[in-house]
Amino acid sequence: MSDETMRAMVLEQFGSVPVLRTVPRPVAGPGEVLVRVAASGVNPLDLKIAAGAAGHAQVSVPAVLGIDLAGVVVALGEGVEGFAIGDEVYGMTGGVGNVPGSLAEYAAVDVALLAHKPKALTMSEAAALPLVAITAWEALVDRAKVGPADVVLVHGGAGGVGHVAVQLAVAHGATVYATGSPGSQEAIRALGATPIDYTSTSVEEYVELAGAGFDVVLDTVGGATLDDSFRAVRRYTGRVVSVLGWGSHSLAPLSFRGASYSGVFTLLPLLTGEGRAHHGEILERIAELVDAGSITPIVDAGRYGLTDVVDAHRSLADATNAGKVVVTIGD
Repeated sequence: MSDETMRAMVLEQFGSVPVLRTVPRPVAGPGEVLVRVAASGVNPLDLKIAAGAAGHAQVSVPAVLGIDLAGVVVALGEGVEGFAIGDEVYGMTGGVGNVPGSLAEYAAVDVALLAHKPKALTMSEAAALPLVAITAWEALVDRAKVGPADVVLVHGGAGGVGHVAVQLAVAHGATVYATGSPGSQEAIRALGATPIDYTSTSVEEYVELAGAGFDVVLDTVGGATLDDSFRAVRRYTGRVVSVLGWGSHSLAPLSFRGASYSGVFTLLPLLTGEGRAHHGEILERIAELVDAGSITPIVDAGRYGLTDVVDAHRSLADATNAGKVVVTIGD
């Protein structure tokens, strides 16, 4: 293979599986760096895109999927500051819109989207974080302004976004509760939250845990869970934030409580180009929290290489994973 080509997993048609191809190696343009990809995080959105069920991601085939990466900077484009060749970086860098993803040996990345990798993490662990960490930060810090006086409820506390959100809220001094399945209760407790078994506990019952309701409710599930969130939030000052608020919902329960609602759509900077620098800033802050021991990603023990992407996707789809699934691509 020449210096002008690389291997990448290419989705050639929606509804098919990605296939290994030799493609041109990208070149870092102005404001970009060339990253030798070490690991690519797998997200549920990747599966939806491959199935043709994610129109909001604005992907056209053929496409290289993979939203998250960790790797090493090997070349600098014109005007790049703050990064040097040899830097270990991570970010939510592509795989949606017209931006090639991270299931490839190299990626040309807008430097605004990157941050220096947490020193405490391996490449695989770092690649598990960007999308879920940025989403949790936008929800809890940017929208809800979470702080030490808040009692927080995270729906889906053992999930991808949820397990980072719990740790992020705890790091900001909040008292945290989190819903989950019976099998996830100990994992939620280990993250620093009081677990709630959603299969056996009604909204009314867990609202009593917070007295007059929760100051912040983060919905990572959508559907009926968002409706429940409107009923669980504190009157007047409560804030509901959802990362999956895409359905039709009655706002009456929220309105009658005088509370507020915000939605999070983490893909916007990649799709529009607006706000990309904030993603890099968030990841620098996340790296500080990781290195301080406040946030630790839960990574599945499965080992997948670039030629095992189909197996990695299947593990996620079958829910046979115990944490974030990661594909290892390089050293």
